[in-house]
Amino acid sequence: MNYIILFATLIIIKAKCKHQQIKLILSSAIGSIYSIIVYLNILEIYSNILSKIVLSIVMTYVAFEPKNGKQMLKQLLIFYLVSFIFGGCTFALIYFIKPENIVINNGVFVGTYPIKVTLIAGTLAFIITQVAFKINKSKISSKNSLFNIEIFFEGKVLKVKALLDSGNMLKDPISKLPVVIVEKEELKNIITEEFFDYMDNIWGGDSKKEYEKNVIEEYLPKVRMVPFMSIGKENGMLTGIRVDKIKVRTEDIEVNRDNVIIGIYDKKLTKDNKYNALIGLNLLEGEDANELTANTKK
Repeated sequence: MNYIILFATLIIIKAKCKHQQIKLILSSAIGSIYSIIVYLNILEIYSNILSKIVLSIVMTYVAFEPKNGKQMLKQLLIFYLVSFIFGGCTFALIYFIKPENIVINNGVFVGTYPIKVTLIAGTLAFIITQVAFKINKSKISSKNSLFNIEIFFEGKVLKVKALLDSGNMLKDPISKLPVVIVEKEELKNIITEEFFDYMDNIWGGDSKKEYEKNVIEEYLPKVRMVPFMSIGKENGMLTGIRVDKIKVRTEDIEVNRDNVIIGIYDKKLTKDNKYNALIGLNLLEGEDANELTANTKK
C-alpha cells in the first residue's frame, strides 16, 4: 500500500530522478518498518505525531529527491492528500464488508479481512486520485499558463517566454516528437539567418541562389515539415527544425525534453510581446521522447 500511494504521488508531481523505482521501494520499506515498530510497541517515541511527520518527510525525500524546500513542501502535501484519499477508500470498503474484524493496536488498524479488499480499495483510490487531479489540471488559469523555456541548439541557448496552448497538440508525423512554435525573429539568435533565407527561397520556388554549402548541409538533416490545421487553413505546412534539448521551467515544475521539434513562425504571436512561443500539453505530460532518440539522430 505504501508503494501504491507513493506511485500515485509520483504520477501527480511528475518527479524524475535516477533509479526511481528502487527509491519508491526503499521509501515504502521505511514506512512499513515504522508500522511494525509502532505495532509491536518496541519504542514508544515512534508513535508520537512528531515522529510521524518526520517519517513522512523522510519517505518523501527518499522517493522523490526534492531540489528545494518549496518543492519538498509541495510533494509532502500531495503525499498527505493521496494518503488520506487512499486511507478513506480503504477503511470505507473494509467497514462495509467486515467492520467487526477490525481493531486498533497502538494507532495501527489491524484485522482479519482479505488482502484483496485492500488491493481493490487501493485501485479505487488510485483511479479517484488521477481523475480528480486531471480535472483540476484542465482548469489552468491564464496566470499560470506562461512558462520560461530554454532551447538548446548547436551549443547555443535561447531563453523565451512561452504560452501554454491547450490546442497545440502538434507532433512531427514521423518521429512523433512534440512541436513547439517559436517566432522566427527569436530563433535568429541561435540559428544563422542564411538558413532562414534559404528556406524562404525554397518555399518561394527559387532554388538557384547559392549558399555556403557547409552551413546548409549542417541544418538540412534536422529540418522537418509538419502538417497542421487551423482556422482558415485546412492543409498548412510548417517548417520545423529539431533542436538538441528544451527546458520548461516554472516555480513548481521543470521539464527536460531531448530532440524537440521547433516550428518556425514568421510573424509575431502577440502584439504586446508577452510571449514568443507556444507549447502544448503533450510537452508537459511527460511523454518519453528519449525512446525516439535513436531513430531521429543522424
